[in-house]
Amino acid sequence: MERTSNLQHQTLENSTGGWINGLIGVVIFSGSLPATRVAVLEFDPLFLTVARATIAAVLALCLLGLFKEKRPARQQLIPLLIVAMGVVIGFPLLTALALQYVTSAHSIVFVGLLPLATAVFGVLRGGERPRAAFWIFSVLGSLLVVGFALSQGLTASPQGDILMLLAILACGLGYAEGAKLSRTLGGWQVISWALVLSLPVVAALSWMRMPASFTGISAPAWFSLAYVSLFSMLIGFVFWYRGLAQGGIAAVGQLQLLQPFFGLSLAATLLHEHVSLGMLGVTVAVILCVAGAKKFAK
Repeated sequence: MERTSNLQHQTLENSTGGWINGLIGVVIFSGSLPATRVAVLEFDPLFLTVARATIAAVLALCLLGLFKEKRPARQQLIPLLIVAMGVVIGFPLLTALALQYVTSAHSIVFVGLLPLATAVFGVLRGGERPRAAFWIFSVLGSLLVVGFALSQGLTASPQGDILMLLAILACGLGYAEGAKLSRTLGGWQVISWALVLSLPVVAALSWMRMPASFTGISAPAWFSLAYVSLFSMLIGFVFWYRGLAQGGIAAVGQLQLLQPFFGLSLAATLLHEHVSLGMLGVTVAVILCVAGAKKFAK
């Protein structure tokens, strides 16, 4: 009886810790698309993608060496390559290309679909089986975010929309595969090894795609490159993968529904942009959907 109680207590602690870590990750990621939008105005999209991955990979290599982490087992290399293709190369490159055609605000439509994509890949790759009510709350939350974005009068671009859709699929797969691997390898180790595996390719491409001169690159563009390299590419994943592994891929993945609203809140706080009552109302509704998904995830 005592053993069962201890297991239940440990499970509850892991679940709570997973949601806390996941929330921190989402807050960090909320600045990724706006920062990418600023950077891609002055950097070539491919250079931006490989440069941010190279910077993060060098830091990851230093961390792995500092803590003397063991190399991944042979059977872990393929999943790590999937993570690298999904979140190190795929999502950053596809979003950078898409943001040449659409605004960062327009990308909210697709970010709203990311939790659903993550949950689907969590079922396919992670072996999770949420209850039917979970899917109802997940779809409803996604529709609320997409509906809010469309209500803002966003203009469409077929090229940008296709690229963003592909980015969401790549990211959802990378999230689910990384979370599954985190259960045995560890959260920060997963993204670190994925970055290191990609280092030879991204470093070579960084050299090949490097501009002839950096003269004229503004401070905001450099700051945006630093943000997506350090926070979006490395630090955010430390919390995110740990949260997904602890609380469940499908469940904690629903926190991504809040990401667009965190971005708008940051804009209101830092840039003094107007936040409407409608946005606050939708945010509350989305939070309720996240809570419902959390309740029925297991």
